[in-house]
Amino acid sequence: MKTLRIFLNATALCGTLFFYQNVEAQKINQKTTVIAVNGTSPLHDWEMNSSAAYFTGTVNGNSISNATFTMPVKNLKSKKGSTMDNKAYEALKSSQYPTISFTAASINFGKSNVSGKLTIAGVSRNVSFPVSVAKNENTYTIYGTETVKLSDFGMSRPGFMGIKTGDEVTIKVSITAQ
Repeated sequence: MKTLRIFLNATALCGTLFFYQNVEAQKINQKTTVIAVNGTSPLHDWEMNSSAAYFTGTVNGNSISNATFTMPVKNLKSKKGSTMDNKAYEALKSSQYPTISFTAASINFGKSNVSGKLTIAGVSRNVSFPVSVAKNENTYTIYGTETVKLSDFGMSRPGFMGIKTGDEVTIKVSITAQ
């Protein structure tokens, strides 16, 4: 009888903790997104931008768990025109791999490093980079930046008339989610 009472008390305690943890969890989705990809070439620096991407996660305590970010490659646009855009889409292998994605098990609030899987041009790499997450009521602002090598993702450096871009690009992402 004593064993049964201990079992029932433990079950009740675990059930209460499970219920409390699930009540605290809040699913969030992006409200706005700003992405900038910056690179170099012997002629000029260049930038491509997008404001169309998808972010989801679950806020639980002081972190966002199961974070998923996906951006269609062809949402990236440059100020240099369609020739540059098309060269970038070709390098990103957009016809075979139409999205760039990042997933992380957890992103802590405040300033920290986030570790996760970044997939570009069909190649996935584990990465870790600085991120900042700020909470204002039910709104979360997430900012991160990372420099990657195109060659690490099996990409050829885009070029025009024999002039190629640099191998490194800097990706900056700013997400507001609710």
